[in-house]
Amino acid sequence: MSRRYALRDDQWERSESLLPDREDYVGVTAKDNRLFVEAVLYRYRVGIPWRDLPERFGLWKIVPTRFSPWAAGGVWEQVFRHPAGEAGNEYAMIDSTMVRAHQHSAQKEGETQTIRRSRGGLSTKIHATVDALGNPTGFLLTPGQACGLEGADALWPALEAPVVIADKGYDADQRLLQPLAQAGKAAVIPPKANRKSPCEYDSELYQARYLIENFFCQLKQFCALSTRYDKTARNFPAAVYLAFITIWLN
Repeated sequence: MSRRYALRDDQWERSESLLPDREDYVGVTAKDNRLFVEAVLYRYRVGIPWRDLPERFGLWKIVPTRFSPWAAGGVWEQVFRHPAGEAGNEYAMIDSTMVRAHQHSAQKEGETQTIRRSRGGLSTKIHATVDALGNPTGFLLTPGQACGLEGADALWPALEAPVVIADKGYDADQRLLQPLAQAGKAAVIPPKANRKSPCEYDSELYQARYLIENFFCQLKQFCALSTRYDKTARNFPAAVYLAFITIWLN
């Protein structure tokens, strides 16, 4: 039987004990946690409606019925925090990427769902940070028209690394450079072309920024993330956490 996009045994062993509903869990015990997780992973990796899940995952209605409470309860975030605690903090990187909202998710347009209309249509922006190895450490969702600095405002205070790398879009004195300096962190950010007095930066270290670009490439291999299918700001962040977990497990 084909198990495309399924977890390897070593990946499952590293994450099994972090999930609720396991055999030693106090309360309801799931029949097969691994089958459920792999069903969710398959859906987001392939980008299909829940009802189109292959028959090997069982009754399709059970999967979204379990996924939503896990999303609301912060289960996926809790699992992600475990590997993220092992981040390499020599330096950190921050950037953002935009994802288009599918017409089915567009029914929930609004600030509270992090979907808004921009020049290219309805979209959401994913702001993310990665460690020195290119592994994700955090993210923020905003409507698609938001500036990248909105993500930086929320994400940089949680960074433990002494050096922060970003592209010239983050060259902003009051919003980022000065707060980083006050926190004792070095900024490796090239100056904008229109800056009257360009700041110096470590151009060699800046080349490591390809790691966050590679990370976004991995993230967008999840078809239901590169195009947003989820309507709510409850389920979509949970799906992002799931993708982050998978990247860490690789």
